[in-house]
Amino acid sequence: MKLKTLYITAISLAVSMVLSLRAEASAAKDSLVVDDVYSKEYLDTVNIKKKVVMNDYMSIGFQYGAALNRMMFNPSKDQGLLLTPRNFGVTFTHYEKMFGYMPYFGLQFGLFYGQDGYRTKENKETGSRPSVDGAVEAVYDYLEVPMLALFHVDIVNFRLQANLGLYGGYRTKVHRTGDYSFDTSYTDKFYDYDIRFDYGIKGGAGFALLFDPIEFHVQAQVRYGFSSLYQPDYSSEYYYRYAYPFDVVISAGVQFPLTKRNGKTRSELRKQAKQIVVESRQALGNGPELRINTYEDTNSTDR
Repeated sequence: MKLKTLYITAISLAVSMVLSLRAEASAAKDSLVVDDVYSKEYLDTVNIKKKVVMNDYMSIGFQYGAALNRMMFNPSKDQGLLLTPRNFGVTFTHYEKMFGYMPYFGLQFGLFYGQDGYRTKENKETGSRPSVDGAVEAVYDYLEVPMLALFHVDIVNFRLQANLGLYGGYRTKVHRTGDYSFDTSYTDKFYDYDIRFDYGIKGGAGFALLFDPIEFHVQAQVRYGFSSLYQPDYSSEYYYRYAYPFDVVISAGVQFPLTKRNGKTRSELRKQAKQIVVESRQALGNGPELRINTYEDTNSTDR
């Protein structure tokens, strides 16, 4: 009787031990602790499917162009196109997403040196050539600060873009060519009634070729001034006269991105690689509670 009791007790203990070991194994399987060090070199080897992502980025640019100039005279005057070959400047552009996900917009500021003016032509019916105080041609040099809103669509390494905005400027110099009645002392001198401050609207369209780390831009813009060349009542207090600049500027230039245009930085790719490794180990662990202790070099400056 005692032997049978001992036998049953031994079997019970054995079953209890087996069940206990299985429970511990199951618990260990459900809660796996892994201490690991993810070095930069290791994370750089993780295969990541790269997706082209347009970033918010900034660029500085330089451009040069030429302009076809006319004046919107009132009363009107017969005139031809005046070609001025000096229009250049520097731009600062910020491309950004609208509402955080529409990568089609941007803002651009700049500082430009340019020229505009007019050239009258002979009236075939009357045989006379109109003038402005005896001047049949005039070229004005100006400094300009444009502020433009941009819209663009990128297709791989090609971009279509348009811009529209305002500008403010100042006429710094003038050179006139006159007829027999022109006072030559004003060839390179402003009249007292000339208006030197200028402002207006500016806009256009163009395209760009995008490479790393440079962009090539070509565009055509229209520039229309709201400030007349002279005070409207300088000749008569009863009959006002106006002359508003109207220019077409064709230019080409380069831009240098100051931050990454698209894709992710090396630091962002390593962060994504670490996430992939963690998710892969969770899948291998087959458990809901996988705790992975990682080490990150917070002193690294590699971006």
